[in-house]
Amino acid sequence: YGGRRDESHGIDQRLWAKALAIGDDKTGVVLLTVDNLGVPEEVNAQVAARLREQFGWDRSRLAVCSSHTHSAPMLTNVAPTLFGMPIPPEHQKNIDRYTKELTERLTQVVLRALESRQPGRLEFARGTVRFAANRRTANGPVDHDLPVLRILDRDGRVRAFVVSYACHCTTLGGDYNRIHGDWAGYAQEFLERSHPGTIALVAIGCGGDANPAPRTGLKFAEQHGESIAAEVQRLMRGTWRSIPAPTATHYSQIPLNFDRIPSRAEWEQRAKQPGAVGYHAQIQLKQLEAGKPLPTTLPYPVQTWIFGDALAMIFLGGEVVVDFSLRAKREFDADRLWVNAYANDVPCYIPSVRILKEGGYEAEGAMVYYNRPTRLAPDTEERIFKELHRQMPEGFRVEG
Repeated sequence: YGGRRDESHGIDQRLWAKALAIGDDKTGVVLLTVDNLGVPEEVNAQVAARLREQFGWDRSRLAVCSSHTHSAPMLTNVAPTLFGMPIPPEHQKNIDRYTKELTERLTQVVLRALESRQPGRLEFARGTVRFAANRRTANGPVDHDLPVLRILDRDGRVRAFVVSYACHCTTLGGDYNRIHGDWAGYAQEFLERSHPGTIALVAIGCGGDANPAPRTGLKFAEQHGESIAAEVQRLMRGTWRSIPAPTATHYSQIPLNFDRIPSRAEWEQRAKQPGAVGYHAQIQLKQLEAGKPLPTTLPYPVQTWIFGDALAMIFLGGEVVVDFSLRAKREFDADRLWVNAYANDVPCYIPSVRILKEGGYEAEGAMVYYNRPTRLAPDTEERIFKELHRQMPEGFRVEG
């Protein structure tokens, strides 16, 4: 949170990075979930480079999903203008050190997951959890689906769960300045407690415009985590669909256009304002004065894993609003679709056509904190769906 400018006051819940390795050395994949606001691609690329070096894998075989908890340490170059003022050098030193340590830990946990593979099977089910609420519009659109993957050993015992839910990890407010995984952290804790010996991985769906309700307080974070675990427990008593290992993987970085870049005169005018807007403008002016043009496009990751004809898993970067998952479930077979966001990079909010027309924080206001020059262009949604249609097999598309 931008107003929380001192370092954390302690640890209330440990943070986790967890890796699930599926398949053999030739065709395998690794899903990595991290309790953090967002892991940047420059960190993920270092982990991917190690997999390329050791196994010859391309970038499509690693997916990194952030929980987007607002109660984890800052990483270098993630929302760097968040505080509306320069970060103190002694704080930046700790941020850089933690980023380096985390990169090493992510690589270690991926390699450990690969080393601990054993014969087993994957099964899929989908539940419903209702604590996500649209934070822009009362009774506005939300995605309450809870897709769940369970990993069984050869004897049918559960080794791990993967769940994903489309909601911000913002149950704990700006005045709470301690390390914590928020509801995603509690969901992991309660799932592992109710199924001893398992590992629980939690990812986030298209919840850019959804907040937990109720929120602000540890008791509510615990309540929401319990609701996730309880729904998985309910699903355990029902029917699960067998899923093969991924048979195809795709990864692309597509350029998303920024809208009109403000002129130097406009930046100079904004730079006179107090707070985050003025500080952001000062940063842009410094770049221009150094002879460096402001970027006109944003490199954006789009990734898919195809599990035969049984399931297609989508990974979208950034704080993606709910319209994307709802549209994906109209254009592709919703019964065989899993949509993750906050994946592989979290460069900013990713607004839909509707959100861009409405304006507001998710459309443009938050760009000040992510150090982007302006809002994204109106064709953002179409560019992303064009790439999704390129990657997705014909058999998953809905006619009409």
